[in-house]
Amino acid sequence: MARPQPGDYGHYYENYVNRVDADNLQQVIEKYARPLISFYSNLPGEKADYRYEAGKWSLKDLLQHIIDTERIMSYRILRIARNDSTPLPGFEENDYAASANASARSFDSLKEEFIALRKSTDLLLQSFTEAQLNNAGTASGYRATANGIGFIIFGHMLHHKQVIEERYL
Repeated sequence: MARPQPGDYGHYYENYVNRVDADNLQQVIEKYARPLISFYSNLPGEKADYRYEAGKWSLKDLLQHIIDTERIMSYRILRIARNDSTPLPGFEENDYAASANASARSFDSLKEEFIALRKSTDLLLQSFTEAQLNNAGTASGYRATANGIGFIIFGHMLHHKQVIEERYL
């Protein structure tokens, strides 16, 4: 299974896909799964409620956003890989963040959920055949393959890793 091509995901995900330096989804998992779990699970507790600017998300909010997005994208992958042709709607990340109440959770509980979800997503991705990864559906009004969404998940985490390194730590 090769890298996704334009048309395998919505154009606005190009930045995420381009962050992923691997030729196929198995390489993506091998290269990024452990380092990303390590990075996010070792975020300093004293920075949990830190916001780099008024009105921006705290680290707790950001980690909850990453969890929510991965969960939604995993659901999309499952539906598309299983050849469900029902168009999948988009989601408004700011509405999710406002409703998540991440500030009331412990940072450790968010990290624990992140680790469990990451492992679950990787197992899901590894369960698919090449044909299933090539299946295409519609997500947020755009054609998307299961493979393309897999790359998006990792690119999204890499994007936020960079944001955290530059603005939070």
